[in-house]
Amino acid sequence: MKIVDIGRGSPIVLIPGVQGRWEWMKPAVDALSQRSRVITFSLADEPTADSAFDPAHGFDSYVEQVRAAMDQAGVDIAAICGVSYGSLIASAFAARHPDRVSSVVIVSGIPPSWKPDQRVGFYLRAPRLLSPLFCAASVRLHREIAAATPGVFRGIAASLRHGLTASSHMFSPSRMARRVTMLRSVELESEVKGVRAPALVITGEAELDRVVPAELTRQYLQLWPGARTATLPRTGHLGLISRPTEFARLVVPFVEETTGMTGSRRRIG
Repeated sequence: MKIVDIGRGSPIVLIPGVQGRWEWMKPAVDALSQRSRVITFSLADEPTADSAFDPAHGFDSYVEQVRAAMDQAGVDIAAICGVSYGSLIASAFAARHPDRVSSVVIVSGIPPSWKPDQRVGFYLRAPRLLSPLFCAASVRLHREIAAATPGVFRGIAASLRHGLTASSHMFSPSRMARRVTMLRSVELESEVKGVRAPALVITGEAELDRVVPAELTRQYLQLWPGARTATLPRTGHLGLISRPTEFARLVVPFVEETTGMTGSRRRIG
């Protein structure tokens, strides 16, 4: 399996969202790795992941991939950080492998109770055919990017950078649709309730997240009453890439507090 293993300090496993590519999170990887060891990867069914994916096991293949990545990196225990769809993978891993989890970080995460709404169901009908419309609809994220990057020209430049990353590491509409469809056959809510690791739930500002409403992500606080919560200001769903330094300032102290500083080797490959 191809993993990215970079930085020194308390280890953090960073799990991407439904688009599946770790490269979309690179600003966050770079910021976190200034003080932490970051292990990340593309989801198992991405061709670039070079990882085993068993369609018969579906969603569980992603959970197993976290364990395999930690084994490959030689890490026994780590903070598990899931972004959006990746939050489901992170919380399922924490429930199934509590001995390998020092803490859980949920970032604008889909909760286990989530079901596709009418908008998502529309795209699931014909994901490839409707992908141009899906891309066009992403213009709704411009307000968030502009809020994170004040100034007209800086906001436009930031939008172009994010767009270039997305086009350089293109998502697969069919794989995205399959990942959402997989959730119909798993029941995670009762399982995830059993997580006892320290948890941090991060959202952007409610009026700026046009992808996963902040109130949905905060459902994790009902599952884990002892969890901490934090809001990343001037962001919505894209805070880890639009304000990566500020994102790292929320995550790293929490991870260090719950794991202690442990220097470790660096590897990319």
